[in-house]
Amino acid sequence: MNLVKAEAKDFKRIREHYECIIDNTEDMDKYARWKKGLHPSDSGIKKYIDEGTMYMLMDGGCIAGTMAVTMKQDDEYRRICWNNDLEDSDTAVIHILGVAPEYQKKGIGSMMIDEAVRLARYSNKKAVRLDALASNTPARHMYETKGFEYRGKLKMYADNTGLTDFCFYEYQL
Repeated sequence: MNLVKAEAKDFKRIREHYECIIDNTEDMDKYARWKKGLHPSDSGIKKYIDEGTMYMLMDGGCIAGTMAVTMKQDDEYRRICWNNDLEDSDTAVIHILGVAPEYQKKGIGSMMIDEAVRLARYSNKKAVRLDALASNTPARHMYETKGFEYRGKLKMYADNTGLTDFCFYEYQL
């Protein structure tokens, strides 16, 4: 498997990938709570592609997983008490990590986290950060197993969930 940067021509395939995850992932409403048209949104996916931060983990011609890895953190991340007070540009942030249903429970999410850490190291970042819904216990367990440290919780609004708790994690580089 190899990680490739998504291009504009990949948008439709990526959107279909996320829709397949939404339609075929057990307990989607309980854990990640993604909803078609709301999260991941078309505009969000396009933004990540245009920024050059959207990646696909390819197994031959099949998308096994997708994620965005931005090379700076968003404003809401400043509200968390991190291990180190870093500049926004000193961090990489993982967003919308999704694994195709036929690849779930096979270590693909873990492999994608490793790739995100590799990208961050290559870009000389000092930490990798991410957030997950408090309800998304499988993802939170995976992040903790990969060495990410829980750093706090914020109640935030998202189109797909309304006002809800998000947990924030950090991996020091």
